Amino acid sequence: MNNQVLPAEGKLGILIPGLGAVATTFIAGVEAVKKGLAQPTGSLTQTGSIRLGKRTENRFPKVKDFVPLASLEQVVFGGWDVYEDNVYEAAMKAKVLEAGLLHAIKPELESIKPMKAVFDKSYITNLDGENVKKAATKYELAQQVMEDIENFKKNNDCSRLVMVWCGSTEKYIEEKAVHATIASFEQGLKDNDTFISPSMIYAYAAIKLGVPFANGAPNLTCDIPALMELAKQTNTPIGGKDFKTGQTLMKTIVAPGLAARSLGIRGWFSTNILGNRDGYVLDHPDNFRTKEVSKLGVLEEILQPDVNPELYGDLYHKIRINYYPPHGDNKESWDNIDIFGWLGYSMQIKINFLCRDSILAAPIVLDLALFLDLAQRAGMSGIQEWLSFYFKSPQTLPELRAEHDIFKQLIKLQNTLRHIMGEDLITHLGLDYYQELVESL
Repeated sequence: MNNQVLPAEGKLGILIPGLGAVATTFIAGVEAVKKGLAQPTGSLTQTGSIRLGKRTENRFPKVKDFVPLASLEQVVFGGWDVYEDNVYEAAMKAKVLEAGLLHAIKPELESIKPMKAVFDKSYITNLDGENVKKAATKYELAQQVMEDIENFKKNNDCSRLVMVWCGSTEKYIEEKAVHATIASFEQGLKDNDTFISPSMIYAYAAIKLGVPFANGAPNLTCDIPALMELAKQTNTPIGGKDFKTGQTLMKTIVAPGLAARSLGIRGWFSTNILGNRDGYVLDHPDNFRTKEVSKLGVLEEILQPDVNPELYGDLYHKIRINYYPPHGDNKESWDNIDIFGWLGYSMQIKINFLCRDSILAAPIVLDLALFLDLAQRAGMSGIQEWLSFYFKSPQTLPELRAEHDIFKQLIKLQNTLRHIMGEDLITHLGLDYYQELVESL
């Protein structure tokens, strides 16, 4: 093991604002895996392998055997929610997992009760709840969240903590002066600035205490200058945003293939129906706008129409999300892609993805929690761009263009793990197998 990486000793507490469908599916899934009732399919940290060295060496260890990750047995859960339901009750209401499976882990889930949440109805118009914190200022709310974090760590005998936002999508806001510096942000907390959202309060509390934070929703949260500066100051890893599931996952798989073959795209129409709490929240135009911005950027970054105007300069990209209660968590997406090839001849691709949103998101939460903890033990602070693999809108430094191609994202993630552990990076050049490469002096 690389001596620079601290070992994963003791308990790791995973704290989650928002104990809804995604969070309860994640927690129940980990408990089911621990009892041998199911497999952690979809989790890179649990089932993924990584190649080390030359292909001729045939070294393909599991990721969890290569890097010192916390084991599932070391993990404990806590969280906040506007509803008082414990995780078992919330999971039953979410109707993602079968009642029989949930019943088999009922004691473990019932023991996890939500702490009172920071809630501002102006950010999520379609939700309401009674289990909310009360304070005169947002600064006091942040202090209460910090107390929750420290009490959880003490009461659960945790060595380390991470926080992953699994709450609903907040309304769309743009960066303001209050977000510019730590000083302006902290003053804004004291002044109850309307442009400081609940998710920012959680992120601030976590980062201030040195707890790694990842944002699983598309709202502006830890990607403001104040919190990026704070993360550097407290040596805290951060990342976001918006878990890459469903339709966007398919886009980041299909679009790189079309671009690789220099096939043109005239139009990409995407529509979704879903009926869970996420769908209900997104039924409000202010919240949908946040999601739309997150989803629209993907194709532009992969295809780069400014670099390839003859192929993608006139691309028409439209996205729709419709709330449809009968589907519950089973989201259905349709994509119509109008492409053209040799001599400009038209072709079409149709994709109908009947996915389960929380089933795709749950392993992302696990991987992010374990990798953020690894990053902190490896001395990596600030933006963790190598975790872009998991996000629709990967967080980068302001001057850097985000990488959305899922295959390039995976190479970046794997090379970062190799780098952390002192292994050679892999370029996939491969010429050394066929000819002697002489280094120029």
